[in-house]
Amino acid sequence: MTLTASHPTGTRTPSSGQTSAIAAGPQVTTASAPAAPVYDPRRWKALPVVLTATFMSLFDIFVVNVAAPSIQHDLHASSSILELVVAGYSFSYAAGLVTGARLGDLVGRRRMFTIGLATFAVASFFAGISPNSAVLVAARLAQGFGAAAMIPQVLALLTANFKPEERPRVFALFGVTVGLGTVAGQILGGVLLQLNIFGWGWRPIFLVNVPIGIVAIILARRLIPESRPDAADRLDPLGVVLLTAGVGALTAPLVLGQAQNWPIWTWISFVVGSALVATFVWWEHRLGGRGGHPLLPLSLFEHRAFNSGLLVNLGFFAFFGSVLLTLTLFLQEGLHYSPMRAGLTFAPLGVAFALSSLKGRSLHARYGTAIISVGAAAALVGVVGLTVVVTVSGLSATALELSPVLAMIGIGNGLVIPLIVQGVLQSVPSQSTGAASGMLTTTQQFAMVLGIAGVGTLFFAREATSGIVSALQFGLFADIALVAFALGMTFLLPRAKPAGVPAPVDDMDDDLLDLHPFEGAL
Repeated sequence: MTLTASHPTGTRTPSSGQTSAIAAGPQVTTASAPAAPVYDPRRWKALPVVLTATFMSLFDIFVVNVAAPSIQHDLHASSSILELVVAGYSFSYAAGLVTGARLGDLVGRRRMFTIGLATFAVASFFAGISPNSAVLVAARLAQGFGAAAMIPQVLALLTANFKPEERPRVFALFGVTVGLGTVAGQILGGVLLQLNIFGWGWRPIFLVNVPIGIVAIILARRLIPESRPDAADRLDPLGVVLLTAGVGALTAPLVLGQAQNWPIWTWISFVVGSALVATFVWWEHRLGGRGGHPLLPLSLFEHRAFNSGLLVNLGFFAFFGSVLLTLTLFLQEGLHYSPMRAGLTFAPLGVAFALSSLKGRSLHARYGTAIISVGAAAALVGVVGLTVVVTVSGLSATALELSPVLAMIGIGNGLVIPLIVQGVLQSVPSQSTGAASGMLTTTQQFAMVLGIAGVGTLFFAREATSGIVSALQFGLFADIALVAFALGMTFLLPRAKPAGVPAPVDDMDDDLLDLHPFEGAL
């Protein structure tokens, strides 16, 4: 395997298809008579910089859930605008992932990484000083595009800059960072709101990214070597525009329609969105047929594992995005928890997520994709239990009652989210793994948008007529359906154990060192 710090050496680094967003185990083309690999001695100093960007991107997905009530009150935002603030980031993040990966291969991964960091930091600044909800929504969209530019470079940089024997530890640290970013978004966000720094309320949750981003940019330029592959797939700009516009046209009515009593434009938008998605499929077929570089190779849909994996992602991530929003609103508006107390209520979910994900790889090695079904079933038990607690206790529910069911949801998340992409890719031809992983991870972000928009619409509509307890019940009924759907689709995944995976061990430290975790978690 020949990997070097910079392109001019003439050695091969992963192609764009192999470095798309969070690809599982990027593969490298080995040149004939390869030269000895050269690894930059600054790579361990550069590692915290790369991991910091990963943390920031995840922190900003989840921190807004805790801050949502404060933002709504301070900016006098409607429920639909609040959904845009929460979902807009995931939407633009998902829309730009594959494009960001290809741009990294074309213009250089370090350059694209720093461009993404700068975009993210500037957008965070404008989010933090937003005078109204319109500016905040625009800033959130820009944050998502910044994350889409920097995050696809992370795995490529980690793979290109570290020796093969170093990568298990590096990817273990990457996985821990993903877990910390997810948990910290809920907990640290609550702490920042509780501290009310300088009397700024929710604004520091965004402004904190600015100094961190500036320092990370300076260190990235000093410590991270530039790299790009010898050959990279060209962009598919028309495919990007068609897919993004199509999903946007389908999503906007879900977010805004209920608050506006479903005017005619919402139905027109549904029709236009459907037409754009159909046109996207036609264009990808045509582009692939003439030897181009489609954003989505339609041959992937010939594989049952890929199709079922997309459906698992759709159900599970729609549930995950929506339940975090609706439960946070219930805790703060219904139970009158402070933001910090609401964030700490999610701690059992975060701890269980982290612990189960650490064991997930060894369990997957032993039991194959059946462990993904077990995880989905655990999440289903957890969300049913949450529904029971809310129904029985209502506004008298306590954190003690919520903790066991949230922990069960966390266990399920830890067994599904890190493994679903890996579970699918083991049955997809090796030449298609990059494109497949890119589409699977993009689907995860789009599913979160659709879950927040769809379930959020049900929640806010019910809250207006029947109160917040009934609203959360309705939202949880929808979440039960989504998780049950995802569980059903897991049974269509191939049950063969992954080839070439070392025998699992029981020692947690060994699991951590052998981990290549959270494939597809971003």
